[in-house]
Amino acid sequence: MFKRLFIISILLLFLPVLSNAEDQKARIKGPIHITSESLTADNKAHTALFEKNVIAKTTDLTIHSDKMLVYYEEDGGTVTKIEATGNVKVLRESRIMTSKSAVYYADEEKVIFTGEPRAMDGENVVSGTKITYFMNNDRFQVENSRVVLKSKKDH
Repeated sequence: MFKRLFIISILLLFLPVLSNAEDQKARIKGPIHITSESLTADNKAHTALFEKNVIAKTTDLTIHSDKMLVYYEEDGGTVTKIEATGNVKVLRESRIMTSKSAVYYADEEKVIFTGEPRAMDGENVVSGTKITYFMNNDRFQVENSRVVLKSKKDH
């Protein structure tokens, strides 16, 4: 019972950050639901650590990882940063992004993927040593990029 109440309170932490984002197309939309096999909260450090088979879902985004560390502010519980590590997979619209780790910075609305990051849209693939996704304007920056583009004629 305590675990269920705590999970509900963690989910409420995400709502303030999401309600301000409704007018931004690329931002995370709707409430976020996180499931995992283990949850450790540290109220003094203002963190919540989700481990083993972590899945975070919103209305337009799904994140899978082995571990997810969520940082939040003391006043109001606004999420400031999310670190996802181990088999990170982000699904959004027709895109799939994978990496060994990803860090979401709420104040800048950006996600940095490292550890063999790849972004796929259909058969088109972009990879590099680091991929930064700017959510506000749906833009990517790729370091040491390798790109494979398939034309519709190739099918």
